[in-house]
Order: sequence, then C-alpha cells, then structure tokens
Amino acid sequence: MAATDIVNISRPLTEMARLQPDTPAIIFLQEKRSLTFQELDRESDRIADGLGRIGIDRGTRVALLIPPSPELFAITFALFKAGSVPVFIDPGIGARNMKGCLAEAEPEAFIGIPKAHAARRLLGWGRASIRSTVVVGGGSFWGGVPLDELRRFAIPSPFVAADTCRDDVAAILFTSGSTGAPKGAVYTHGTFAAQVETLREMYDFRPGEVDLPTFPLFALFAPALGMTALIPQMDFTRPGSVDPRKILGPATEYSATTMFGSPALLNRVGRFGESHGSRFPHIKRVISAGAPVPAAVLKRFAALLPDDAEIFTPYGATEALPVCSIGSREVLAETGAMAGKGHGVCVGRPVASISLAIIAISDAPIAAWSDTLALLPLEVGEIAVRGPQVSRAYLNRPDATRLAKIPDSDGGVWHRMGDVGYRDNSGRIWFCGRKSHRVTTPGETLFTIPVEGVFNTHPAVFRTALVGVGIPGSQQPVLCVELEKKAGKPEQEQIRTELLELGSHYPHTRNIRTILFHPAFPVDIRHNAKIFREKLAVWAKGERP
Repeated sequence: MAATDIVNISRPLTEMARLQPDTPAIIFLQEKRSLTFQELDRESDRIADGLGRIGIDRGTRVALLIPPSPELFAITFALFKAGSVPVFIDPGIGARNMKGCLAEAEPEAFIGIPKAHAARRLLGWGRASIRSTVVVGGGSFWGGVPLDELRRFAIPSPFVAADTCRDDVAAILFTSGSTGAPKGAVYTHGTFAAQVETLREMYDFRPGEVDLPTFPLFALFAPALGMTALIPQMDFTRPGSVDPRKILGPATEYSATTMFGSPALLNRVGRFGESHGSRFPHIKRVISAGAPVPAAVLKRFAALLPDDAEIFTPYGATEALPVCSIGSREVLAETGAMAGKGHGVCVGRPVASISLAIIAISDAPIAAWSDTLALLPLEVGEIAVRGPQVSRAYLNRPDATRLAKIPDSDGGVWHRMGDVGYRDNSGRIWFCGRKSHRVTTPGETLFTIPVEGVFNTHPAVFRTALVGVGIPGSQQPVLCVELEKKAGKPEQEQIRTELLELGSHYPHTRNIRTILFHPAFPVDIRHNAKIFREKLAVWAKGERP
C-alpha cells in the first residue's frame, strides 16, 4: 500500500505534536488540567498500545461512554490510532434508547466511567457482544481493566498508527433521535478527513488558535486542526442553562479566537452580555449549529464581538456535515428579514465539496439516482446531498439506509437529509423544516419554518412550533407558542388576537386559527434547540378547544 493511500484521522494530531509540541492541545477548566500536543500524542500512544495488549485493536468496535475530559480525548485518538471503531452515543437519549443503540452497534468492548459500567451491568447493556471492558477513573469493581493499569501495560516507544484507508470504518456516531429512533451513522477515516479539511477551508482555522467548544464531539476537531481546545465548566447536556460568566471569562482570559455554541447557548450568553456590557475581545468567528438561529439572537450576540468577527451557521446533520454555511452579516442584512416574512431560513450556499439537489417530497425509498429527480429553483422539496463528508450507510439498519440513501450509477451515494427546502435564484438554500413535520390539510401542505418565522416576529413570543392534529391529509394546523415571559389569560388572549392578525397577511399562515400557549417546549438534550414537535402534537391534541 502506498503511503498516499493511508488515511488515519489520528495523523493530524501526530503532525501537530511534531510542529508545536509544547502548545496546549486541550485545557479542561473543570479539572484545571491540560495536555500539550506532544503529551496528548504520547498519552494516546500509550493507551493504544495498552488496548492492543488486551485485544482491542484494528476493527474492534468499542462503546465509549466517558464525559468530556482529558481521558476522552486521549482514548478517542488512541482508538483511531489502533484502527478500532469507537461508538459514540449521546448519554442524554435515556437508558432504554442506550440499550437499543448498544444492541444495534454490537460492540466487542466497552470503555467508560464507573457509572456507565454500573448501568451496563445492571441494565444489561451490550451483554450479547461485549468481551473486553476498561474502567476510566475507577478500579476493577465493575469488572474489566482500569485505565491506569492499561497505561502500565504499554511500552514507552511511539505507537505506529494503523495503516487504515479512506474507506475503512473509523467510528459509529448515533444520531440524537430527535425525530425518531437514534441511528448509527457509519463514518470512515475519509469522512472525518473530509470534514476536517472542509472546516479548515471554510472558516480559515489555523494552528495556534484557541477554540472554545461547548459541544464535546465538536471539540475533538480542534486538535486535528492544530487548535487548543478550551473546555469550559458547564453541563454539556444543558447548554441553554450555561452560566454565561463561565463562557465569557475563559474566552477573555485565554484569548479564545473561535467558539462553537448551540442557538440556545448563544441566546443565553447574548442576553447576559447585552445586559452586563460584556464582550469577547479576541473572537474571530463563532460557529452555531443544531437548529436555525433566529436573526435576533445573531444580532444580540454579534454585538459582543469585535467588528471584524462573524457568526457562521453551518447546515448539516450527523450523517452529512457540513453541507452549507452562511454568515451573520448576510443574515442581518437580508435573509433574516425574509425569514420573518415566511421565506424559511437561509442556510447559505453548498460548500465546495458538496453536490446538492432539491428533489420531490416522498416518504418512499428511491432505488437509483437520476438528474431528473432535481426540482427547479424556488420549488420546495427534500434536500439531497453527495460528497466526501457524507456517510454512506447506517449500521445494521438496511431499511433506514434504503430510505435515506440513493445509489448513484458511478458507485456514489446521495443522502436524503429528511429536511425540506428550496434553492433560490442566486443558488442559496432555504431550510423549511423537517419532512416528517410537514402538516397536510385537505387544501394545502404547510412547512414548519416558513410558518413559524412569521409568528416569531411578535415581540412577546420566544418561539413557536407548528404541529398537525389528526390524520395526514386532513390535519388541523395548530400553532404552539412559548412566550418570552409568563403571561396571564387576558394578556394571552391579546397576544392570540395579534398573532391571528399577523398571520392573516400571508397566504400560508392565514388559515391557522388555533393557537395554544405552552409553558416550555420540550427540546433535544444535545443542543437544547431542536423542538420535539411530535410531543407537542400529542399535547396539542389534548389541549385544543
């Protein structure tokens, strides 16, 4: 095998350890611990060697349940070096979903903290497949090898990373399950490599910068890009409840130049910063994803940044990331106002490595790709993408793979995003919501984001959610409303009247006559931003007059 054929996502770390050995790779503020690039590279070498000595090596599928910590970084890169396949599952999905994901993933090894091992033993997680276990931060009470003992197995010489190829499986990343059962997207080393290179080109990330990531998996990109990952003190399952001072303070103290945050986090920190006169003096760029970011949130947060900084909102999914990107300047100058008039949310233009098409909406599999599937500009349809950062299959889910993937004649695969939208005449993509969330009445089909965008302009409204009550094809559209602050019945009735008047000005909102006020929308655990419209639909069915 030629050296140019080898693609292992751990290689950028080793290269950065050579180029900037003494630069911090990760700084964990919670534990006041840090590792330089050289230390992280050597620590992952030791762990990779130790794992191999207990049979966790190339091709071994490994469930990884470790909270954000130096150990998470070191073990993840060790698994990549060994050619093992880490399985990432969001612990916030709940014990039942976790058991289902592990049964589906069939891991042969389990690496986790004592609490995770306790759940594994008591709830029977992975009982049929797991053969090796490693305990992080504890002894052998729950069985398996303690990580400290594993380190002692290792030899001190550098570990030779597996000569994996572009198409070799690198990891399994389970979706959040916000619109259905979690599914394991199969990532290859080529998938990760394409993501790293695309992010570098899109946002001009450079070695030596300091990144403040508030989403654990995104934090793993920082060392691969040569940036220091500054991990804040926060509950990563509740970004919308973060203490803003623990974001603003470290960003200033460590001169953070880039930051990743969900829309919920940007909203909370932005409100605090606005009321306290706080600033991010060194930030060059902010990345926000997980759900559409309202223009008002962008404007408020942008006011905390230097004049030459910008907030970018990439569009994508676990199965395909990044797909598109747009900056806050374009949103605030043009597209944000259009969102408030019911055009949907502009997510920008497709990135250079992505092919994107809008195809007719269908809930059935598509057996083969044809260019005739593509709709014309301004026609709303399902978004389909193809590119090197697009996963080709779900693990052990042939039916889901058939439904989401469209084989191309040259061996490539198109991924159906499950989102609806359209392309405008200048080539920009506009997001209109999830395909499964569309509301079909006897006379029309309504899409969530264009409808909600109109009503979200009301100053008393925090956010809205369109749901359908009844059987598809004869559904009644219901607008659920979460207010900025608690309101009594008389005030709610006044707001209801004003919302109905607002909706009467647009053809796609004038037939929405049922408005229900909800105290706090159910949202996803990962970003605290994706609204669980399925749960709201059940609630609305019982609440509507």
